Amino acid sequence: MAQVSTRGHAGLRSPRRARALAVAGAVAAALAVWAVGEPLLGHDLAVQQKGQEPRDLGAAAIGVFALAPSLLGWALLAALERVTPLAARIWTAIALTLLAASFLPVIGVQASGGTKTVLALTHLAVGAVLIPVFWRTATSRSADPGSKR
Repeated sequence: MAQVSTRGHAGLRSPRRARALAVAGAVAAALAVWAVGEPLLGHDLAVQQKGQEPRDLGAAAIGVFALAPSLLGWALLAALERVTPLAARIWTAIALTLLAASFLPVIGVQASGGTKTVLALTHLAVGAVLIPVFWRTATSRSADPGSKR
């Protein structure tokens, strides 16, 4: 499926606006999963890695852990858009690979099954918001043959 360049469009169709809303939505989705998992269902999101003290992952930690990769994903997509007409495909493959890899620390930490489930769901929530929006808003150099980015 060919991507159509959306550069130059204003308002709600702006890729920048859509991506910013996706980042905010990803953080909100992760915090919503945390709110259901910890305060409502009572899963204490405490994790421990070998040789370290247990850490309680509160709302602030969940928000930061959702925001940072979201912004890095946006930066990667923007960089790819400048160098390849396959930015959407490459970014999506990288994003899906990193989403899958993000479960490794969840599996590797010492925590209850409920805690691991909530953490895994936060990862899925972030990916479920970001990946489709970033893919949809990715521009293609082939759609704009005169572009010399």
